Amino acid sequence: MARKDLLDISSLDREEIDLLLDQAVPFKELFTRSVKKVPALKGKSVLMLFYEPSTRTHSSFEVAAKRLSADVTNFDVAQSSVVKGESVRETVETLQAMRTDYIVVRHGRSGLPAMIAKQTKASVVNAGDGAHAHPTQALLDAFTLKEVFPEPQGKRVLIIGDILHSRVARSTTMVLRRLGVEVAHLGPGSLVPKTGADGVTRFTDYDEAMKWKPDVVYLLRVQMERQDVQFFPSLREYHKVYGVTTERLKRLDGEGIYLMHPGPVNRGVELCDEALDYGRSLINTQVENGIAVRMAVLYWLKPVTG
Repeated sequence: MARKDLLDISSLDREEIDLLLDQAVPFKELFTRSVKKVPALKGKSVLMLFYEPSTRTHSSFEVAAKRLSADVTNFDVAQSSVVKGESVRETVETLQAMRTDYIVVRHGRSGLPAMIAKQTKASVVNAGDGAHAHPTQALLDAFTLKEVFPEPQGKRVLIIGDILHSRVARSTTMVLRRLGVEVAHLGPGSLVPKTGADGVTRFTDYDEAMKWKPDVVYLLRVQMERQDVQFFPSLREYHKVYGVTTERLKRLDGEGIYLMHPGPVNRGVELCDEALDYGRSLINTQVENGIAVRMAVLYWLKPVTG
């Protein structure tokens, strides 16, 4: 059964997750055809409401909506009344008068997409809110993993980086565990919560984490903009201790380990330059899969009519 909104992974049950991942398959198959559009959302409108900068997520949702034949409106916060002090509620009420069917929201404040969803009949998709959730990133990560491992139960994914501030780590960990994947977190002690999700192994030492024998290493972007204090000495030191260096990349290759990253990549921080050409890198595949998964999400949601 379709829902009105997609706000986080925790609200989805396993059946809904499987449905969305299965639905993304035929949408991805469209990419190889000469005509890549379907009329599924013809006559519908999608509003892009991004209060934070974004390249991958924004463009991915926009392409997804257009391939479903929806009309897309980009709300330019910098050129709107927001800069004059207009509240989010006032903005939503104004936009609601335009009778939009879907609102894709990114905001630095956790819980704000859920607040918007209560105020509008439009279907609201959370495209990232603070350090809380990023459900479509999690779904595209799960879809990407299932392409490599059709039966992912029992596989191991090691997520490395700033777990504390990462909505990606939170959402992706949750969806992978719903699929039976074992998940571990690695990073500086100050950035890996001591009381994380039940069943998630915690590491602060890279070599110890590799003894856990992961099938996939998932690097998170170091989010300096979300860190109000210094959590590690320097970016160079971070790369040396927790990044995939040239030597570590050789080890990953030797052990057949896949590499993932939500982007954008900080070269020389999370990954060495050579990692971008690594044969088992799934980073570009994640970007492509993001379009198919977001098509599946928009197709599945049902705005309130009337």
